[in-house]
Amino acid sequence: MWTLIVVLLIAWAVLAIVGFVFEGLMWLAAVGIVLFVGTLVVGFIRQRAGRANPTV
Repeated sequence: MWTLIVVLLIAWAVLAIVGFVFEGLMWLAAVGIVLFVGTLVVGFIRQRAGRANPTV
């Protein structure tokens, strides 16, 4: 699960960087940042939920 989250975070960071490099794609930077933050939040929520209810 964490592998997928890390891959998504890298993809969103690349999108944000590309958006900032090309001024005409500033919207892409905004989308990348929003998705990056959203993925971080979902990852932390799932990690906390996993600790609260450990499955064997």
